[in-house]
Amino acid sequence: QFQKTLILPGHEDWIRGVEWAVCGEDLYLASCAQDCLIRIWKVCTKSKQLTETEDDSIRLKENIFTVKGSDTTYAVTLESVLAGHENWVYAVHWQPSFSKDGSMQQPMKILSASMDKTVIIWEPDKESGVWLEQASVRVGEVGGNTLGFFDCQFSPDGSMVVAHAFHGALHLWKQAAVNKKEWTPEVVISGHFNSVEDVKWDPEGEFIISVGSDQTTRLFAPWKRKQETEVTWHEIARPQVHGYDMRCLAVIGRFQFVSGADEKVLRVFRAPKNFIDNFSNITGIPVEKLCSHQSSDLPEGATVPALGLSNKAVFEGDMAVQPAEDEETSDEFNTISNQYPEIYFQPLILTEPPPEDHLLQNTLWPEIQKLYGHGYEIFCVACNNSNTVIASACKASKKEHAAIILWSTTSWKKLQSLSFHNLTVTQLAFSPNDRFLLAVSRDRNWSLWRKQDSSESGPVFSCCAYTEKNTAVHSRIIWSCDWTPDSKYFITGSRDKKVVIWGPCDLPVTTEESMLDSVKPCSAVLDAGDSVTAVSISRVLTPDGRYIVAVGLESGKIILYTWKPSGQEPAPADWTMCVDMDNSQSHALAVKRLCWRRHVGRAGHNHPGSSEWLQLASCGADHCVKIFNVNRFAL
Repeated sequence: QFQKTLILPGHEDWIRGVEWAVCGEDLYLASCAQDCLIRIWKVCTKSKQLTETEDDSIRLKENIFTVKGSDTTYAVTLESVLAGHENWVYAVHWQPSFSKDGSMQQPMKILSASMDKTVIIWEPDKESGVWLEQASVRVGEVGGNTLGFFDCQFSPDGSMVVAHAFHGALHLWKQAAVNKKEWTPEVVISGHFNSVEDVKWDPEGEFIISVGSDQTTRLFAPWKRKQETEVTWHEIARPQVHGYDMRCLAVIGRFQFVSGADEKVLRVFRAPKNFIDNFSNITGIPVEKLCSHQSSDLPEGATVPALGLSNKAVFEGDMAVQPAEDEETSDEFNTISNQYPEIYFQPLILTEPPPEDHLLQNTLWPEIQKLYGHGYEIFCVACNNSNTVIASACKASKKEHAAIILWSTTSWKKLQSLSFHNLTVTQLAFSPNDRFLLAVSRDRNWSLWRKQDSSESGPVFSCCAYTEKNTAVHSRIIWSCDWTPDSKYFITGSRDKKVVIWGPCDLPVTTEESMLDSVKPCSAVLDAGDSVTAVSISRVLTPDGRYIVAVGLESGKIILYTWKPSGQEPAPADWTMCVDMDNSQSHALAVKRLCWRRHVGRAGHNHPGSSEWLQLASCGADHCVKIFNVNRFAL
């Protein structure tokens, strides 16, 4: 039975954290609250006979309580009030005790985390014993659209501090070996804090870009340390920190991508000079290999204006223009605006993955174009293999809104509008030879568009095959589609648990009708056992010439199959299940997208014997991006 013995008044708002520490004979209690203060209370035993007479000396008010069933009396005094935070204090922790000469030692050190974006280490002054913030260290984030810290912890030996922010980002600081007052930020793992909607490989297979419902676009790459063989993947840039949930992206060649969010515009981004330099340092790839074109005209970085959504390019000349201190301006209003800098971007030279506060504001990519044309939120986007055409589609419940728009990547003009589907087009895929564009839709059908001989204005696509009520195989929404590397077959995956391969698409062209009749299911219907949310076919075949198919399910499972047509008639035996990933490898929630790396070998590993490895990137609603190494000889 708990018995109420004492109330300690003092805090004036919600108490957010309390923690005990045992120090010799005494007990210490630290508490923090939304009144921005930390209070330290001391509890010590009080012997009976010291009921001395009242004298005039000034003493701290003691709260006294006796534990029932024993004669011990305890006195509680307020040891100190620590005021250093400017916002709610969410957490307070003592440095862990350690064993020394057979007894436990409790260091007099407190760590606190607050919504004012700082973490403070407090300790009492050596001479006076007064708790001071001067004898402490302040670390934290600068700028960015964050909300401050939620919790913090000391490492067991007190040499490191970890904290996590409101948006799920971890922060780690390490005490310098020489100057104990100096704490430096360290590399930590990071990632999306909401569902990851799309992921794509760089054309050269050297990094991946992902977008998520946490309104960010993130770029992950392998970090190659000097003189070490170990290669680990880290987030090295956050090209877009948006105000809308991100939905899809397509990579347009090297260091350029287009992304779509829950808004009507597509936005095109290009890597700045600062990113290319840092990417080279971290991955160990020489800059000459990365930058074939003239890089002198590239901006240094990007910044988001105070009330804007668009990343504005920052050039080398822009950063130097800061008003001089002594300039007296006649304009009163000018001084106010000087308090808020226009440009938060600081070019830094990195040799290791950047910490969170740097990711937030120094790794943005400038937005070079907006593409207007859709009437509702963008849902999917694709780019052809020669990087000349982008196709995009938006959410739709009527035929006129479900049209696919084609854009030129040179002029950024609208080339064509392809109208066929009645509901949202869920995924688009250009064939590897760029002759076809495939669309799958919520209306349970797919449509195939063939490129005609190009006119002056750009390529013209016309519908050459499709399914309708009578020819459809899928009975629910088709979520995903992909092509075989030879552009001969394509695959569709649907909520009805079916995966079907269609074709052939490489027959000599005669008339429109013949194509419509000739493209039909080439495989037996594969029952995946659960709603299929993602499919992808590897660009590299198995040694015996079978296509490698990855299927992602709503349950989070990823299954690898191989397929090869055997005879005239499709047979279930053409499918072979190779890998059924267990729960520890799969996603915890629905797989959103699968994407094979085009090249054989493993990103970041340059050793010659890697021709057996393929890499598959996946992203899911469980906030995770995963990269799998697949041995194609073992399939």
